[in-house]
Amino acid sequence: MESKNNFNLNKQEMNVIQKFPRTFWIANTIELFERWAWYGFFMLFANYLTSSSDLGGLEFSQTQKGTLMGVGTGILYFLPVVTGAIADRYGYKKVLILAFFIYASAFLLLPQFTSFVGVFLMYLYLALGAALFKPIISATVAKTTTEETSSIGFGIFYMMVNIGAFFGPMVTLLFGSDSHLIFYVSAAIISVNFVLLFFFKEPKRIENPEDKDKSIGQVLGVIFKNMATIFKDVKFIAFLLIVAGFWTMYNQLFFTLPVFVLQWVDTSSLYDFFQINLPFISDHYSNGAGQIDPEFITNFDALYIIIFQIVVSSIVMKMKPLQSMAVGFLVCTIGMSLTLVSQNVLFVLIAILIFAIGEMAGSPKITEYIGRIAPADKKALYMGYSFIPVFIGNVLAGILSGSVYQSLSDKVEITRRFVMEKGLHVDDSLSTKAYFENVAHQLNLTPQELTNKLWDTYHPSSMWMVLFAIGLLATVMLFIYDRAINKSATSK
Repeated sequence: MESKNNFNLNKQEMNVIQKFPRTFWIANTIELFERWAWYGFFMLFANYLTSSSDLGGLEFSQTQKGTLMGVGTGILYFLPVVTGAIADRYGYKKVLILAFFIYASAFLLLPQFTSFVGVFLMYLYLALGAALFKPIISATVAKTTTEETSSIGFGIFYMMVNIGAFFGPMVTLLFGSDSHLIFYVSAAIISVNFVLLFFFKEPKRIENPEDKDKSIGQVLGVIFKNMATIFKDVKFIAFLLIVAGFWTMYNQLFFTLPVFVLQWVDTSSLYDFFQINLPFISDHYSNGAGQIDPEFITNFDALYIIIFQIVVSSIVMKMKPLQSMAVGFLVCTIGMSLTLVSQNVLFVLIAILIFAIGEMAGSPKITEYIGRIAPADKKALYMGYSFIPVFIGNVLAGILSGSVYQSLSDKVEITRRFVMEKGLHVDDSLSTKAYFENVAHQLNLTPQELTNKLWDTYHPSSMWMVLFAIGLLATVMLFIYDRAINKSATSK
């Protein structure tokens, strides 16, 4: 009976997949390479900003990192409110060409700056390119799927996102010895999309004849008028704010977890395993000191999604989007909180798996839900609004991974606090790596022994409670929202 059910399910999936038009697949391939280029640098970005200078990092504080990544990435996700409507007005392909040009040039220019202001400004320029791109592909997927195919369609879309997200860091980490090469590799990858655009067929756009002769200023005026209209929809705004709580917790995968793994988690057992069974991994994805690269660890999230996304999408395809989201939010919250609890790398990998399962169940449903309720002539506009909670979530995530993390969990800050409390004398001009090694030497400890001592004394894992509270609140509020929507629909 079980095998028969599985056969029927697979047959149903194949029937759905055959209904997707060519434009759907081209858009998903473009998305794959864009995410490959983006995550190729972004997964490494937090440690690039904060790591010791003798490891190729910029030695920014966690607060500076949080501000730069939070505000910069937040603006990236706010701009689609405008860029989505511009794409609807002027055509998807034209805007995509501009987006990829900005992307490529920004990747080439960003590593030339080392000051906080310089890096911040170049990151904002990069964010502009991403903002031009984002609502277009989401809208194309929405336009090329139906109510029958949308769940599998957005599941495939999300799987392609994660194929790119997985291969991006795996490729750029091979060039980790030179931090500049990370950005240059991303520039090369994004340039592949210029070729793919030759095969991209413009989705049919429903144009208002009155809009044809409008200037860009008039178009923007209409955009902000539409914003005012949408903000009058209290239920929709409530949904966006609830989802913002989820994204605040979710973004710690990129803002906090790579830093936490680098600073606190002992990955030597995983290194030893690969050294014996798959030496290519230990030779190319380690820091040369018997530890696996933290981005390799966090990248397991994308690997899990590549393997399991279609299965999870098939399970939740018959669930209502809000119900699937609520389950996903809760599981995500548990998983992300657990990643910060232990120094054991295997425990962290299991926690990332739990997080990924929740992500697969909940995150694609957010886009699907908004895609379903969007008017046919304003798909890109409404997809632009789907990024509003991501904007808020990134800004709040920046605060959490910045000043909050620096206060509760930052190894650099904790080490300096420890030095003051013990009355040790260490040269403040040393790189952060040399500073830590000097403290360990004064105490006749190895760096790992000092790390363990600081872990036991200052409890940096307490950060998990903050993330759990935020994720749980978002889950409870989404459950209440779902009940309120169902009650409202029943009363009508």
